[in-house]
Amino acid sequence: MRCLDAVAAEREAVGVPTEVLVLDNASDDSSAAAVKAREESIELIALDERVGKAFADSELMRRARGRYCLLLNEDSELLPGATQALLEALEDDPGAACAVAALRRPDGAPAPSAWRFPSVAVALAGAALLGRRVAVQSRGSGTRRVDWGQSAALLVRRDAAAAVDWMDPAFFVYSDEVDFQKRLADAGWYTLYVPSARAIHHEQLSTGALPARRIVELSRGRDRYMRTHHGRLAASMVRWLTAWAYLLRSLAALVLPGHDAARYRAHAAATLRPARGEGLAEAAAAYNRAARAVPPRRPGGPPAGAPPGAIDA
Repeated sequence: MRCLDAVAAEREAVGVPTEVLVLDNASDDSSAAAVKAREESIELIALDERVGKAFADSELMRRARGRYCLLLNEDSELLPGATQALLEALEDDPGAACAVAALRRPDGAPAPSAWRFPSVAVALAGAALLGRRVAVQSRGSGTRRVDWGQSAALLVRRDAAAAVDWMDPAFFVYSDEVDFQKRLADAGWYTLYVPSARAIHHEQLSTGALPARRIVELSRGRDRYMRTHHGRLAASMVRWLTAWAYLLRSLAALVLPGHDAARYRAHAAATLRPARGEGLAEAAAAYNRAARAVPPRRPGGPPAGAPPGAIDA
């Protein structure tokens, strides 16, 4: 609701016609009912089965009628003026396909939102414990080109997205926006980091002492990206280098307060064997099988051609 409150305020402030689309991914916490209760001009897409995030974001962009699509996680809260700043950045630079906001944690501390594309070199820097220094690009006070920006608050030029056939549904969740912006870059587009646009990312999806399914899905997405864009050998090298970085962190966590050694070890294990374990895709597929065994809770169903499985987001 805080996300939609911020969206409503931004709609009043921005100087162009807007529409709001909300995709409820078969949630079971009455989110769809809460959206309806707002009695606002919101197009609600309420699914009966869960689909992957890349598919869901693509569905939203396909249905949108505007020249630009502002993708938001449900735990993202735009700060005043963010939409206008992102819009002006893309309007002023016709070669930019995406513009990403500067993210803030709930306590106001900066959070990275733009990064270099994954590669063997970036993984090597991570293995040398220089990962953030090398990979993070969301720095500085001026708008600048970056490799990719997080889809927690990402404005996308709709024509550019359509030209590369939207997001790849093979990425269930994680690395989906990285692959999307890499394909845009290969087609001659680029992404802008816009620090004057700010959004709070509450990261409620990252809660939990040891979110094993998310760790598995994160590793799968990273490995799929590397195999897709750099080949199997490079993907193998990145797996080993990344696992080494996680193991070093697990050792440091034994003496550093506020760090979970078990979590780092779980990341290392999933990184080395991304095909093993149960991820979010399997969990969602199980949810969908169970949902089919009982009468549907509401009309709607998944969009035509929806792949099996999904996240609750």
